[in-house]
Amino acid sequence: MNLVRSELLKIRTTNTWWIFALISLPLWALTLLINWLQADALTSTNPAEVGDQAAQFEAAATPDALSSNLFTTGQFFGLLIIMLLGIIVVTSEFFHQTVTTTFLTQPHRTAVMIAKLVAAGVLALLFWLVTTVLNLIAGSAVLSAVGMDSQLGNDAAWRAIGLNLLAYLLWAVFGVGIGVLIRSQIGATVTGILLYLGGSIGAAVVIAILADRWGDWINNLQLLVPSLASSLMVTGTDIPGNPPRWAGAAVLIGYAVVTGVAGALLIRRRDIS
Repeated sequence: MNLVRSELLKIRTTNTWWIFALISLPLWALTLLINWLQADALTSTNPAEVGDQAAQFEAAATPDALSSNLFTTGQFFGLLIIMLLGIIVVTSEFFHQTVTTTFLTQPHRTAVMIAKLVAAGVLALLFWLVTTVLNLIAGSAVLSAVGMDSQLGNDAAWRAIGLNLLAYLLWAVFGVGIGVLIRSQIGATVTGILLYLGGSIGAAVVIAILADRWGDWINNLQLLVPSLASSLMVTGTDIPGNPPRWAGAAVLIGYAVVTGVAGALLIRRRDIS
């Protein structure tokens, strides 16, 4: 616990956390606006008008799907922010050249790695909590505006909220793992952003093109992309043509376990000088 308190103190006494918090707010507001427009379109359009996509359209327009989407607003950018914070939890030690002191104070490197993972998880929990409170308030208002109940008693929506917390915690683990692999703060941050944004957007475009040509089974490939698997987890309902939600959670957990174990092994063996 002393190690965890130390890691949290390092974060709390720098400008990093509140800078990321300020960045998160406008990104969350932008995502809320997009989800509002999407909810309005889904509830005001006749499924017969979308042709072959009618089944997917109807599934996305259900109360389960709409409420889950609104109550997890901001996940895409939120996970990116949490990943970057996880990176900084590790790379700041090398950037400020305090890593030698840390390991002299606590020679058991695995314990230090666990403390960093816990500290990053605490940050993820706080970011998730704040955005979830905002989502419950704003999401209920949006649902009311499009002619639906608040859905605060919807079990599917609460499951999506819980899985969203899991996604935040797992992406904190990814961030710490990337920070261990790439010790340069700038290098790790840029690499993380490129992999997250480039991988998400690029994979979504490629999968859509391939699915249009070869069939909906190609959509199963989105499970290989962590950010797309995260989105799949919180859909609130199974969308025809997409993999089941549990598969997204299982794959993401697998990635996090591999990342965490690899990071712990690497930090134990690597020369820190």
